[in-house]
Amino acid sequence: MANIVRIERVLISVTNKEGIAEFAKFLTDQGVEIVSTGGTAEFLKKANIPVIEVSDYTSFPEILNGRVKTLHPKIFGGILAQLEKKEHCEELRKQDIKPINMVVVNLYDFKSISEKGNIPLTKVLEEIDIGGSALLRAAAKNFPHVVVVCDPNDYPKIIEEIKTHGGVRGVTRLKLAQKVFALTSEYDSQIAKFLDGARKMLEWSMAAAAELHVGMKLT
Repeated sequence: MANIVRIERVLISVTNKEGIAEFAKFLTDQGVEIVSTGGTAEFLKKANIPVIEVSDYTSFPEILNGRVKTLHPKIFGGILAQLEKKEHCEELRKQDIKPINMVVVNLYDFKSISEKGNIPLTKVLEEIDIGGSALLRAAAKNFPHVVVVCDPNDYPKIIEEIKTHGGVRGVTRLKLAQKVFALTSEYDSQIAKFLDGARKMLEWSMAAAAELHVGMKLT
């Protein structure tokens, strides 16, 4: 594992925009290339930060009303490549895939939406983050080569580390990866808890309807 990972390319896709413009500005000032998704890309462009949209980067459009944006080999190959392996580097070159050294993602706020009540099940299901979770887990798995950031509170620390060391140290990358797996574990638990509640409500409704039907008398 490299002690210092120097950042050349970052993928940013955030729901919580707090501090992201300042963080992205710092990165671009260091010569870092930013790849981003629709809403985040527009936000950064309005802050005069140069961005490459994911659809331009992959040469494949967002589809299914934005349900599929980042799930592409050019993205995940760039994140998951083990750069100490000659065959991985050769495959990246052959497929014209560039390494992605940092992933900055935070997830849809599923908990707040699911706890509001009186919201259609289909609406709540749309708040289950698929691409974001996959990006975070891939980057966290490959923390020896990738910096993964899921919490805006970590932006200042990372800025200071890059200023001091020219990149992000291994121990920091490990801590950030652990933070991601704790987050995604809790996130999945929230979803499982909600779906269990939805199942119980559905079973109750079906039982109540059946009991009502059995108890009815024809006149």
